[in-house]
This record gives sequence, structure tokens and C-alpha cells, in this order.
Amino acid sequence: MQKIVVLLLFATFSLTVFGQNKPEWLDNDLRELQFPADHYFTGFAYSEAPAGALQNAMQNVKNEAQADLVKKIRSQISTVTQSKMLAVSNNGKYDESETFLNQSSSEATAEVAGMNIESYHDPKAKLVYAFAHVERSKLIEYYKSALSLNINHLESVVKTSQDLQNSGEKAKARRQLETAKPLFAKIRSAQELLTAIDRTSAEELQQGKTENLHNAFEQMQAQMAQNVYVYVESYEKLFNASVDIVANKVKADLAGKGCSFTDDKKIADFLLTIKVTTRVSETVGNLQFCYADAEMELIDRRKQKVVFKDEIAQKGGSNSQDKAGRKALTDVATQIAEKLKPWLE
Repeated sequence: MQKIVVLLLFATFSLTVFGQNKPEWLDNDLRELQFPADHYFTGFAYSEAPAGALQNAMQNVKNEAQADLVKKIRSQISTVTQSKMLAVSNNGKYDESETFLNQSSSEATAEVAGMNIESYHDPKAKLVYAFAHVERSKLIEYYKSALSLNINHLESVVKTSQDLQNSGEKAKARRQLETAKPLFAKIRSAQELLTAIDRTSAEELQQGKTENLHNAFEQMQAQMAQNVYVYVESYEKLFNASVDIVANKVKADLAGKGCSFTDDKKIADFLLTIKVTTRVSETVGNLQFCYADAEMELIDRRKQKVVFKDEIAQKGGSNSQDKAGRKALTDVATQIAEKLKPWLE
């Protein structure tokens, strides 16, 4: 079952009345007459006002009135959503709006815009009252506008991600694509709320466009799963022996951060060159120490320039020269991977 959370955001207006002039909205019949359910969402609450705790009691009762209003909106959204899902289940057919509804996130968020809260303190009865109300027409107007803005923003984000991907900047494309996720949540919330309180058509809700953008988003995510491609050239010496200790360790560390490695320079996004040599440092008792001196250079193939370059000297120790050298190589590889991650994520 969908969980629908309504956040109290945007403009909320509050008015507190003290004294003998009781507001008409205290009377349930007058309240329903002045704020009919087909034009307003309303919430009402009252509570005792203990001596010395009036302000806290007033704030609590306002919160309860807000919660009552929100509950009614949630109930209407839930009822319409469940009704649509039941219709889909019974008919076994999916149209644009039904497909989108079925793919909706498990947590929809609605913002209550333009809500007014009035409160009243009855000193004789030692009671406080609160009444929250918002016009359906204002909610509809706000969400239709917000929906269009968010869809346009989403369209721009997806287009920018596609352009970055096509130009070879996969890391930037992936970061740009991540900004689309919260937009989908806002769009789905607005669509569900408008469907519930205005019976807005699928065409007005731009569900077809949203579905197309969602498909494009999913396709790009699948492509991004291939990650950034890196071509590695490594020249390593463990004293006089050629090894690939550093290259293998760097690849293993970066693979866990979303990098893929290729033997074909033509399809690589980055070219990584690593040069490492080892040298004896000192002997302390039964321990021998060696240094691994490493140079690294990372080239962005699209930009055709070096984007990162550094040198590292890492010390390693063990009970033999060979083991000390291997320890230094392993440790320097860890440092190289850490330095490269920000450029490849």
C-alpha cells in the first residue's frame, strides 16, 4: 500500500483571536456552510488550556488542526489511487496514466500551499480552538504550475545528461542524472494530488511526457551502469623484477567505486599511466624497510589533457627485502586509488 506523506510547506497564515467574540467557525454547521467540502479542505481541533501553558496549548491545537486537514487530503489521494489500481487489476489493461501510477514511488509527498490557520482562546471555558483551511482552487493552481515547472526542469536535466554522455563526459552525465530523482518524486506527488482533488486528465497532467522522460532516465541509468572506462599502463619494478602489483590493486579498489577497465584505448574515457620503482631504505634489527616511488598521470581523452598528476613515496617494512618491497607497493597502490577516486566517480 502506498504511503502518502503531506508536508506543510509554502505559505501558512495564522490568526489568533482572544476574548468574547467567538468566531463562527466554532459552530460545526456554520463551518461546513462557510467552508463547503467541495471547495475547501479543512481541519479542526480543540484542547484544554492549563494555567500558565496557554502558548503551548495554542501551538499544539494548531498542529492538530493542520494534521486533521492533512489527513483529509491523504485520505482522498489514497482513495483515488486505490480505486485506480483496483480498476487496473479488474480490467487487466494499462493505459498511460495507469502505467505511471503503478510505477509511482512508494512514498508520495504533497505540499499544502496557501493554508490558513485561525485559533481562538475561550478563557471562561479554559479551552483553545484551531481551524485550518485551504481552498481547493488555490491548491490546484499551485500544483499545476509546480508540475509544469518540474517537468520542464526534468526535461532539461535529462537532455543535459544525454549531451554530456554523447560528448564523452560520463562522470558528469551520471552526476547530472542523479538530480532527476527528486524531480520525479515531486512530479508524481503533484500528479496524484491533482488526480485526487481535481480529476485532472492524463493529458493535463502531462503523464505521457513524464512516462517518456522516465523511460529515457531508465535507459540512461542502464547505460551508466557500464561506468567510466579506464585504460591503464603500468611500469612496475620490484627491485629488478617486473611486476603488476600496483596496477592490480588500483584496479580492484577503483572497480568498487564504479570504474571499468578496458584494454582498448579507443573506448576509454581516461588513460592512466603508473610508474613505480622500489629502493632499499634501512634495516632495523630483523626488519628491512623499502620505499616504493610512484608517479601517476591521468588523461581525460575527451579533453585531450592531463587532469591529474602526482608523485608518492611510500615506505614498507617486513622481515625480508622482497616482502618489504611488496608491502610498499601494495600500500602505495592504495594511496594512488584514493587520489584518483574524485576524478573518476
